[in-house]
Amino acid sequence: MTEKLLHDDPRITAIGLLMEVHAGLMSRFAAQLEEHGLSVVEFEVLMRLVRSPNHELRMTDLAAQTSLSTSGVTRVVDRMERDGLLQRRACPSDRRSAYAGVTKAGMNRLTETLPGHIQLIQDWFVGQLSPDALEQLLDSLRILRDAVHPGATAGSTTPSGQPTGDC
Repeated sequence: MTEKLLHDDPRITAIGLLMEVHAGLMSRFAAQLEEHGLSVVEFEVLMRLVRSPNHELRMTDLAAQTSLSTSGVTRVVDRMERDGLLQRRACPSDRRSAYAGVTKAGMNRLTETLPGHIQLIQDWFVGQLSPDALEQLLDSLRILRDAVHPGATAGSTTPSGQPTGDC
């Protein structure tokens, strides 16, 4: 009788496949985003902001939603602010807190970038799946995201679904 080896564990296969898909998609995305003068991180920041109430988030919430530390978010926002893509504003009720928001130039850059990006998503991700398989995948990804990255939607809305207005 052969003993099942740990390196043959299907859990290792599952995470390996997820990492391979991620790496392949990120490579395609990075090349397309570079054509528009954006890094993957800058694109993620712009998308998080434009999908948030008033196209802005507290810096701490932006850090929680991204793969960046608070100091990493500060560096990215500084760079994007210098490039005119974002602007920062102080929170009127808490001087320790600041918001990052998308400027018109940032919105324009995103508008120019999105058609090609969406086409890549269609070609290499959602277009590879049936509608039912895609719905199941999205449900599964939300469950996994909420388990491993509970702050991924920080600052987006209140529990009642209303935009946050607090600092």
